[in-house]
Amino acid sequence: MQIPSLSSLKKELQHKDPKELIDLILHLSKLSRDNKAFLYFKLFDTEDSSLFIDSLKEELESAFYKANTSNYYLAKKAAQSVRRILNKNLKLTKDPIAKIELIAFFCQKLEELGYLDYRHPVINNLYALQVGKIEKLLAQLHEDLQFDYRELLEVLKKPIR
Repeated sequence: MQIPSLSSLKKELQHKDPKELIDLILHLSKLSRDNKAFLYFKLFDTEDSSLFIDSLKEELESAFYKANTSNYYLAKKAAQSVRRILNKNLKLTKDPIAKIELIAFFCQKLEELGYLDYRHPVINNLYALQVGKIEKLLAQLHEDLQFDYRELLEVLKKPIR
């Protein structure tokens, strides 16, 4: 089956009446949990990004505290698992400030909870990659906002060897 282009889908959707569109969206939300989360975010959380940030921080923090870090292998797996949660939720927003705050929170928790103390290359690379993402996002911001977050970035860069 050939998948149509977005423009052709957009043209078809413009010809549907509102009831058909609602049914189509509801059916889409039933297909996967990600679709349902995306729909919920777009309907309720887009007006207040601070609510989205706070709820995701709570989810990440609980995932960090539930994680087993008794040895470096389990700590690595736990960090990767929490990063997957973070990345899945970062797709929901296009706001670079929200992304910076969430990635910075993830990095701070990695450092605070001792994940970096294992000196495992995968954990260190994971941390460095997230700090690199913050650098790229900072380049998209206005100069005033860049100045505000530059200090945070410098603090996060210290553990990178």
